[in-house]
Amino acid sequence: MDVVLLSRVQFALTIMFHYLFPPLTIGMGVVLVYLEGMYLKTRQPIFETAARFWTSLFAVSFGIGVATGIVMEFQFGTNWAAYSRFVGDVFGSALAAEGIFAFFLESGFLSVLVFGWDRVSAGFHFFATLMVALGSIFSSVWIIVANSWQQTPAGHHVVQMTRDGAPWVLEGAKVMRAEVVDFWAVVFNPSTVDRLTHTLIGAMIMGSFFILSISAWYLLKGRHEDFARRSFSGALLFATVFSLAELVSGHSNARMVAREQPAKLAAMEAHFATGPADLHLFGIPDPEQQKVHLGLALPGGLGLLAYDSFQAKVLGLDAVPAQYQPPLGPTFQSFHAMVALGMFFIGITLLATYYRLRGKLWSQRWLLWIFVFAVGGAVAANQLGWATAEVGRQPWTVTAPLERDASGVPVLGAQGQLQYRAAEGLLTSASVSESVKASEVAGSIAMFSLIYLLLGVIWLLVLDDKIRKGPVPVEAPPKRTEPGGLLAAAAGRTAHEQSLSEAKDEGE
Repeated sequence: MDVVLLSRVQFALTIMFHYLFPPLTIGMGVVLVYLEGMYLKTRQPIFETAARFWTSLFAVSFGIGVATGIVMEFQFGTNWAAYSRFVGDVFGSALAAEGIFAFFLESGFLSVLVFGWDRVSAGFHFFATLMVALGSIFSSVWIIVANSWQQTPAGHHVVQMTRDGAPWVLEGAKVMRAEVVDFWAVVFNPSTVDRLTHTLIGAMIMGSFFILSISAWYLLKGRHEDFARRSFSGALLFATVFSLAELVSGHSNARMVAREQPAKLAAMEAHFATGPADLHLFGIPDPEQQKVHLGLALPGGLGLLAYDSFQAKVLGLDAVPAQYQPPLGPTFQSFHAMVALGMFFIGITLLATYYRLRGKLWSQRWLLWIFVFAVGGAVAANQLGWATAEVGRQPWTVTAPLERDASGVPVLGAQGQLQYRAAEGLLTSASVSESVKASEVAGSIAMFSLIYLLLGVIWLLVLDDKIRKGPVPVEAPPKRTEPGGLLAAAAGRTAHEQSLSEAKDEGE
């Protein structure tokens, strides 16, 4: 049992389970803001009914997401001590910013969002919902900043750490550390904006498809039809817009990867020889024969995607030293599966929008059934995007910079290969804790698998119970004709007849 491989498996297991929840809550948070905004604008009870129901599902997912996210941070110290020492100064600033600007914002207003329906005014509740949604987005910003810095480091220098006033040497090797010299260069490293945009759009798609799935199920069962139609229509608008936006974002990301991480791009497309490159729709890459079996490709398409020319020269795997080449099969397949799902989302949302505009959507039961199960594709697409980014970065935990000329083009060595400044990066094989044993990691994998299985079952059971019960209709408050005011409202509150916020809403 290899401790590096086991540690990677454990991290992948825990982070992929955790990553079920942040995209879902980010996407749902934006929809909640829309629903409550519509209620404030129209005062139609159906919008409040929808907002209350989706908030209950949001809260369950948010709670599981927080609990599972804590494990990831502990793993940095237990399994990846060498990595933690190297990135501590950079990650410390990014994660501190997350805590200050995001986590406190989320947690401060979450209780108002979940429990404040009858305790605060509709306007203040909308404000709390907006703050929770913004907090979720801000949290993702700082996580993506930290992760993007690993992909395309900037704004730092690497120095040898000291201990007791002397240079620190551990097991005969210098202990190195990345230190921030330009905070904003760290934040806006070359991949942050593209990766953040792509991630947030993916989250919006996942949240929208979650709502579409449940709404479609209600429509097919003939339950809560007015609620389901309004929820489906709103989520369909979000899903259509963001599915199309993801295509644009994906193109921008491909250009960024071609510029900053040519080894990853070569693995994503199984591009073996430097030169004009095809864009595959699918296939099975064979590194031994250096070809893609059963593949269908657009000749020169990768050059067009990355450099706007079918004849553009694209660096292939032959330009990457063998020890620095990413795993080919997982990178290629995860990337193409993600792209295929993205095109599927565009197709079904545009088709549903067409039927919706013609007033025929609700009779297309076959299409509604597709939406019931399409949420699984949205979950898979987010997971596959993460896998492409992380596996494609290997064998680096923190990618070493490439030698470049004055214009930023990578300089090839005498062998026609990329030249890495290896001392400024950190290999995954050198990132694990020196004292951790393979048996300990294997035992913790088994333990976490059982715990996460239990959490997953609980989450699904709670969601199933809430979905089966369905939304509780909110009735429009009756118009008051008798004298009232603050004292009457307070008396009603004392007698448990109504809340002060209800009385305020009636007065408005």
